[in-house]
Amino acid sequence: MTRSRADRRRQQGRERPQLGPAVLAAALLTAGTGCAVSDDAASTEPTCTPAPAETLVPADGIYLGANLDWGQQTLAAYADALGQDPAVVVSFTSFPLTGDDGRNVDAAVDQVRAEGGLLLLTLEPRDGLDVVTEDTAVELAERLDGYNARGVPVIVRFAHEMNGSWYPWGQQPAAYVSAFRLLASAIHTRAPGSATMWAPNYGGGHPFAGGAHQAAAGSPDAAALDSDGDGAVTAADDPYAPYWPGADAVDWVGMSLYHWGDSHPWGENEVPEPDKFVAQLTGRYNGLGGDDRGLPDFYGRYAGEQGKPLAIPETAALYAPGAGGADELTIKRAWWRQIHDPELSRRLPRLAMINWFEWRKDESEIGGSVDWTAATNPSVARAYRSELPDWARWAASVPGCASTSDEAGA
Repeated sequence: MTRSRADRRRQQGRERPQLGPAVLAAALLTAGTGCAVSDDAASTEPTCTPAPAETLVPADGIYLGANLDWGQQTLAAYADALGQDPAVVVSFTSFPLTGDDGRNVDAAVDQVRAEGGLLLLTLEPRDGLDVVTEDTAVELAERLDGYNARGVPVIVRFAHEMNGSWYPWGQQPAAYVSAFRLLASAIHTRAPGSATMWAPNYGGGHPFAGGAHQAAAGSPDAAALDSDGDGAVTAADDPYAPYWPGADAVDWVGMSLYHWGDSHPWGENEVPEPDKFVAQLTGRYNGLGGDDRGLPDFYGRYAGEQGKPLAIPETAALYAPGAGGADELTIKRAWWRQIHDPELSRRLPRLAMINWFEWRKDESEIGGSVDWTAATNPSVARAYRSELPDWARWAASVPGCASTSDEAGA
């Protein structure tokens, strides 16, 4: 018999009263403003000896998680809609953390601690890569160690999609590698319950020309990105290797991988082609709109050869309301059936995490709104929930503490 999520909460000792409208509004406000638990409350908690970061990789199966729009939904509300406590929840923050940034991350940690699982913390150095210094790296690592001591493991995804031209940290391979290694050293030394993730964007469309932060022709960055040495950065160059920080610095590898459609211009509601997800990860994609088979086998090179667990920290399928074409459920179901394929663990045995992008947002690529969500529209949410894979691993499978002060004194 399948137990309800409420039954599991009672069994795990985490049952909470139902939230009325006023309390729910306060919870949403907390998620948006980052109000944290008081120091007095925190001081009464048992001390956690964090589980080592290497134990965060599931022994079998794949973690399923979500990128939440924290200003619109609490983690508890999402878990209730899903019928499961997600193993991973993603939070984005500027780096270095300001006071408000820190309070927002503290609030996310509070919610993860209440629900279980781990936090995938995405750091965005919006003022440039030179903000990563010894001091800012140590300050972050000590904050992470504090979160780990409360029983919340953290994986840090630093400066994601660095191979794109749309972020201030983009297309600067030497500076990126230096910053990543500096941050990784601090985390590995001072926060052994946390891990690092290296996560470029899928290389289709490389070199992503025309973005505000495209490497300038003739610059040292452009020279470093010219992997085939022909004097220009083109689609023939490797979109990943120039940014690789080294196996000693990277604990997880990841890739942002979405279904945007089958050809440019984007914004049409189109059903994903069969096996697109695996084909893109392995450099075999030959879609309706073009042939990306010249791309490296990302899975084989970085998960296989480097021996790293692979994450898909962000994924979803484009649905633009009012744009015509295929309907929302048909598009999203076609994508989640690929990422929830019963054979996925066998086909990609190092794939260890997949997080759905649970946002509605304007996208400049299409000049309009996209509903990326799977658990918001009730009919789509019911279908998504009914097709969750047997290999999915949820929050209860994520190790938090190796031991606590309560256990030590028992």
